[in-house]
Amino acid sequence: MEPSATPKANTDYLGRVASPLHTLILLAVQGGMVYRTAMRASQMRAAVDLNRVQMYSRTIITQWLMFAFVLLGVWLAGSPLFTVLGERWRSAGQVFRDIGIGVGFSIVSTVLLSVFDLHEHGGDPDQAVRYLMPHGGVEMALWIALSVTAGICEETLYRGYLQRQFAALTRNIPVGILLSGAAFGLSHSYQGFHRAAVIGLEGALLGSLAYWRRSVRPGMIAHAWKDALAPILMAATKH
Repeated sequence: MEPSATPKANTDYLGRVASPLHTLILLAVQGGMVYRTAMRASQMRAAVDLNRVQMYSRTIITQWLMFAFVLLGVWLAGSPLFTVLGERWRSAGQVFRDIGIGVGFSIVSTVLLSVFDLHEHGGDPDQAVRYLMPHGGVEMALWIALSVTAGICEETLYRGYLQRQFAALTRNIPVGILLSGAAFGLSHSYQGFHRAAVIGLEGALLGSLAYWRRSVRPGMIAHAWKDALAPILMAATKH
């Protein structure tokens, strides 16, 4: 049976999945990470030599630690983990359905959001973003691992956890979607204000998808797929 936005479903969605204190701690940690990333972005723009392999590896570890912290807070609150991870797949059909939705969403959202990027910068990425792109086989393998990690961990954090927490605390689902999208954009502020705003809008679209499907899994697929293809898409814009 397909998910639907019935009054009962809306009420269920407004229930907290963790304690407000846990959310405050998580936001404080995220804020510190955003600040640190902004400092590193300044080094990238200044062409300071940074080790991408170490950077990818450190980011992967950090994201899985945040993922574990989210699940810990949900577990301590007595909430089912599927509320932030999505229901377990029970058939191959469900897997392929979510893959199709995720890939389709990624394509459509990329086309829509590219209008904002092209209008502002003519498709020219920030120096810090260009620096992040992988070079060579080892970095590409780590980049794919990082993309999959970001898809799982960031969707769990922003759409599975923060979106539901914000909606519960404000008693308003659209506000929850917008606030989680804003937090997502802020976490990418190292890419510059305009790109962060576009990413925040993308976060709101992903939030709408998660609310519609009552699952973060299509968003995880869309997120991982788009990140993994970013080096190819960036190279294509140069020609």
